Amino acid sequence: QVQLVESGGGLVQAGGSLRLACAASGRTFRSHAVGWFRQAPGKEREFVAGISWSGGSTYYGDSVKDRFTISRDNAKKTVYLQMNSLKPEDTAVYYCAAGNFPNYSGNYYTGPSYQYWGQGTQVIVSS
Repeated sequence: QVQLVESGGGLVQAGGSLRLACAASGRTFRSHAVGWFRQAPGKEREFVAGISWSGGSTYYGDSVKDRFTISRDNAKKTVYLQMNSLKPEDTAVYYCAAGNFPNYSGNYYTGPSYQYWGQGTQVIVSS
């Protein structure tokens, strides 16, 4: 069993930065891939970034490439999402999710690949 708690959300001006953290409990977390998703009001959930259990593979959604960076510290059981050059369209609730699935890139982009989800943290980017 893995439990996830997101933190680091808040209000920031366009062009600013935030770092989200996803803290996990559970001894199997180190073997799980982790993804960040977001959902804005009235919109479908969107894949943001994913990272393999070792940190050796990372994946990004097209809308955040070159602006966001995902990383993990397995000793601290924490995954981070560094968000730079934020835009108003980045406003959403951000969720982290963990899953134990084959390291095939396509698996990272789909929500059903992940077994465990956090409660989310709100990010608001003002123009």
